Amino acid sequence: MSSIHVDVVSAEASIFEGEAEFVVLPGEVGELGIFPQHTPLITRIKPGAVRIKVVGQAEEEFVFVAGGILEVQPRRVTVLADTAIRAHDLDEAKAEEAKRAAEEALASNASAIDYAKAQAELAAAIAQIAAIRKLRGK
Repeated sequence: MSSIHVDVVSAEASIFEGEAEFVVLPGEVGELGIFPQHTPLITRIKPGAVRIKVVGQAEEEFVFVAGGILEVQPRRVTVLADTAIRAHDLDEAKAEEAKRAAEEALASNASAIDYAKAQAELAAAIAQIAAIRKLRGK
């Protein structure tokens, strides 16, 4: 079976690098499945789970991203994430606290800039909580 090289990076670090059978991630208009020889593509991604089926490994690798950019070439996938967190580093309590803080900021309605930032933070926290719960379900 052919493979595709996958890089998941954030501003802080390289989160994943390796060969995969396929990658599934949250595109702006729905979930994207990327296989080897995929048509070239550049698109924004929204907060959610990136699932990577690593060659020769039964379990999928799982990375939470808080949005970013996806670049696909026939033999390479690059995910440039605003924030990326490995599955084992996800903290549900911390995500719940971030959600509460964003909801409070939305309720205060201080300014338009704060409101937009709070909306983005709320969406990322909700996506992270959903990703944690989905991972636990496996």
